[in-house]
Amino acid sequence: GSTDFRELLDKAAMDEVESQLQSLEPEYQARHADGVHDLLLKLVELTEVEIEARSATPAIASSIQQLARARRAVLVRIAGEGRYVPVEYAARYRDGVGTPLPPGLADVFLVSTADPLGAILRRFARTPGPFTTDQFAERYGIAVSDAEPMLRQLHGEGKLLEGEFRPGGIHQEWCDPEVLQQVRRRTLARLRREVVPAEQSVF
Repeated sequence: GSTDFRELLDKAAMDEVESQLQSLEPEYQARHADGVHDLLLKLVELTEVEIEARSATPAIASSIQQLARARRAVLVRIAGEGRYVPVEYAARYRDGVGTPLPPGLADVFLVSTADPLGAILRRFARTPGPFTTDQFAERYGIAVSDAEPMLRQLHGEGKLLEGEFRPGGIHQEWCDPEVLQQVRRRTLARLRREVVPAEQSVF
């Protein structure tokens, strides 16, 4: 009945889930150019440094340049930072955060969608662990006053949970329900591994 999970969730379990969702674990890293493109589809937008951290080798990470030349990825500026986005989602960034797109993209990728910033938020929420309103607003260079109503709306629709989730945190946070479920399962698994039979004399 409480929204304070800080003492119930295991920090190591949360780190494991975040590392997996962010494709930072070796088995989830990109191993070829198509894998880098898949990273963008999953994580939506990444800097060159973030791509390298999620690629098996620097050579694989550099294939982002090949993807950009083939117009499968687009380099845009978000919150003053250069990031690559999959061309499939380019129009969302143009309409949602006002980033200009390079010329030459096919018309099919320039079609506007309803609530583009909301669509970005929903994808963003599925890949990190618990995050604050400030973190989301800073990531996309928008005002906290604009971000808060969007988060509240998703919370009202049951697509985001609000509470105190991150061990050692001090702010109210938001978390995707499926992400929290994964952290909860990992926490329980770690606790079960700590349970060992006692010697009969101890018992």
